[in-house]
Amino acid sequence: MILTLILLAAIGVIVLAERSAEHLPFAISMLSLSVAGFSFVVGDFDRAILLAGVLAAAITAASTIKHNYSALKLTVTDLPLMFAGTVPFFVSQYPRAVLAVLTGAGALILAVIATLIHGTGPSIPLDVRVSLFSVTLVCVVAAFRMSGGGISFQRIMAQRRCFYSTFMASLIDPHSWRQVGGLALSDIANDPLPLMAAVPARTIEYPDIIVIQHESIFDPRIFGLPIEPTVEAFLSPKNGLHGILNVDIFGGGSWQSEFSLLTGLSSASFGSNAYYLFKQGAGRFHNSLPHALAALGYRTMLASSCRRSFLNYDEFYRSIGISERIFADDFPPPFDISQFETTNSDAFFLEAAFAAHTKGIADDPAPRFLYALTNFNHGPHNRRLAAPGRFERERAFAASSLPDAQYAEYYARLAETASTWKRLKFELATNFPKRPVLIVHYGDHQPVVAKRIDRQLKLPNDARRAFRTFYAMEALNIASDRLASGPGADLDIAFLGTVALQQAGLPLDPIFATRASLLDHCRETYFASPSEQKRRFHRTLVDLGMIDTGPSVPNGRYSPTPTK
Repeated sequence: MILTLILLAAIGVIVLAERSAEHLPFAISMLSLSVAGFSFVVGDFDRAILLAGVLAAAITAASTIKHNYSALKLTVTDLPLMFAGTVPFFVSQYPRAVLAVLTGAGALILAVIATLIHGTGPSIPLDVRVSLFSVTLVCVVAAFRMSGGGISFQRIMAQRRCFYSTFMASLIDPHSWRQVGGLALSDIANDPLPLMAAVPARTIEYPDIIVIQHESIFDPRIFGLPIEPTVEAFLSPKNGLHGILNVDIFGGGSWQSEFSLLTGLSSASFGSNAYYLFKQGAGRFHNSLPHALAALGYRTMLASSCRRSFLNYDEFYRSIGISERIFADDFPPPFDISQFETTNSDAFFLEAAFAAHTKGIADDPAPRFLYALTNFNHGPHNRRLAAPGRFERERAFAASSLPDAQYAEYYARLAETASTWKRLKFELATNFPKRPVLIVHYGDHQPVVAKRIDRQLKLPNDARRAFRTFYAMEALNIASDRLASGPGADLDIAFLGTVALQQAGLPLDPIFATRASLLDHCRETYFASPSEQKRRFHRTLVDLGMIDTGPSVPNGRYSPTPTK
């Protein structure tokens, strides 16, 4: 009787963890395999089932917490991240969540100790345990294949269900295990896609291109919330192209969006290596937006609000063609990094970045590419960073549409960014009245506070909403008839760099021309798109040496020759 109750309790945990019947057979088979495995350790089924149930509850709780902060469920790929420098960051940014995790871990340890001491049941012969393990292993393999394999779990990573089965599936999916000494794409075909012909330029006057990654900024209208004219002019410039941008991440990991913009690829294609691409991918990508622009005579510059020691930024950006790299600890006075890092204000950073960008323009007329990485609107939003005494009207406006102090702080910071950009745009136009410039704004991901907004508004379920930000392209000193304007199509961030080249009227080399042709196949969902053309395109990039997947990092075997 007791064994039956224990078994029903364990199954109840699985049902609550799954919240769906889609992968329930696989989840139950994995629970059974866990029971069989624990039985070798404890020697009886009572404690084995209790331990398997406690493990399932722990996985579900951890996955739920991760989903709250990243909009993605827990997989085995996430475990090495604890040793990749994320723990100190998480402790400093989200102390309450860390306290909840530590409390839960303590409760888990007590539950395990209590089970081992007080849950002893009748001993089970070894041959019975071996037979059970063999049968459950066969059931797991069969259920995994019937469920559609690892790809079926990847498709529901953002959905708030199947917490236990998703993690257990990642344990047996080979794509979940980090490849040592090389890279592997999960969405690649066996046959290459022939490259299209290069596309000639639409202008002889190449504009400067300024791309600004706005940390954690999304358009409040995604949630049906109103915005004011200054913010609207920033998110949807009157004479510019603007729309919804789909990204691969939520809550953090900005470098994955940076990678996608600059390489035209999805970081998600690299599975367990997605988080490590700035280190493992340095020297492996030989066709990028900076490479293409440098081939056209552009001077390329990175201006980062992080210190030079952050991750592997300096080396990675050098490897993809950015010749000049300036970090927060490089800016000359009057920029004060100690003062800046108290708020990461866009007003301080963008002014310094633009000063570096415009320095020496009079002596060197070559077109320039600036990639600026901000950090102002990063969470948490339970502290006031917006300038004291300023933007209180905007804060009150936000609170009137959603009475939440954290959203009001988000909106106040957004308003400060919009105000800063309005001033800098005026200065650019005034100081360089004849120099054509294309400016690209985009949000790298939504902040964690967006989940709070979603819950409070009780909007219809939409797993992709958490991965929508914005893009906006506007121009200075460029004839309006050369540019597309108004609301644009939803885009995946992997296409944003290509669309920027098109908007600037620049030539496209055969690789960029081929990538542009994939817009109709994938558009707003690059990684999630089942397009065979995309998969074949990835094979072409690997075959040409544009992506080095081997254990070593040789030089590329292909040089773009755009038509000028």
